[in-house]
Amino acid sequence: MRRFIFLTSPSIIGIGLAIAAGSIAVGQAQEPSASQDRFTERVDVARILIDARVLDDAGRPVLGLNAADFEVTIDGTPVRVESAQWVGEQPPVNAPLPATSVVGVVAPPPPGRLVVFLIQKDLQPLRAKGLLRWLQVNEPLLASLTTGDRAAVLSFDSHLKIWLDFTSDVDRVRTVLARDVMFKNPASLARGPEPSLLARLSQQQARKSATIEDALRLIGKALEPLPGSKSVVLVGYGFGRLTHTGESPMMPEYDAARDALQAARATLLCLDVSFATYHSLAAGLNTVAADTGGIVSSLYVSPQQAVERVVHALTGSYVLFAEKPPFEPGVHRIAVRLTRANGTVLARGSYTE
Repeated sequence: MRRFIFLTSPSIIGIGLAIAAGSIAVGQAQEPSASQDRFTERVDVARILIDARVLDDAGRPVLGLNAADFEVTIDGTPVRVESAQWVGEQPPVNAPLPATSVVGVVAPPPPGRLVVFLIQKDLQPLRAKGLLRWLQVNEPLLASLTTGDRAAVLSFDSHLKIWLDFTSDVDRVRTVLARDVMFKNPASLARGPEPSLLARLSQQQARKSATIEDALRLIGKALEPLPGSKSVVLVGYGFGRLTHTGESPMMPEYDAARDALQAARATLLCLDVSFATYHSLAAGLNTVAADTGGIVSSLYVSPQQAVERVVHALTGSYVLFAEKPPFEPGVHRIAVRLTRANGTVLARGSYTE
């Protein structure tokens, strides 16, 4: 008899298959004795979970895909994609796990989406102007939130500030974004019901974050225990370290932020508020988006279209389960592409073991 045991973690699925062979008596049936040989074989095969958004040329989600539509490589080595499950709005007509007959691999996700709005404040004129434009065009994004969704609001200037715990009150989110974040200081907040950000991240902890990278690390750590994938809408101007050569390498603490966000299954959807077609600190936005399977859109070029791209990206994603090669501990690169459908795949670029 075969028994399948499925163990679930936020990012990696370990599946153990145990096969026990009983003893068979030759001749007359009898109870097995202690002297008879018994054999036990165990094969452990690890799995990795990848959240993948697939968008068409207009930025709309591509629906109806299954495991055969995806190709995954880890450090250049092709790995088998065992299943592809759509999680989000407008589900395809296919079965929930069209690529596998195994039942119970994925626990049903909690209803609704978890969305964190992170506003990177700066009163420098070209950045403040972009923040004001964000307030003028963000209504389609707020209107896309349903009663089942939960949104939290945070900001970063000299340190991380928590304005609103996860809530389904969209009007409250709208007010906090439009008035409080821009012109006030955060009041003391009481922890809300689960899912709760404040249950895992206090204002005291947030005040200790001196860089946006460390703020992202704290957000990732707070989101990791919560089930399912999460989205962080980062409205800001970027980050990194300016050098005399004009390059913007990432700060040393960025690696910890990346690892925390990936472990939390948090995708960064970035809206660049800088009023410029190009600026050095945009490298930070591009890097964190690539590392978490997100996007970067400029509010300077086409603000309405930029917000629309975020709305489409929030619609949902495919949860891919792929075999994980037995590599040595370290950072391993992930690449996901489509095999027979058209579209752009957005998935995290690495995992750390």
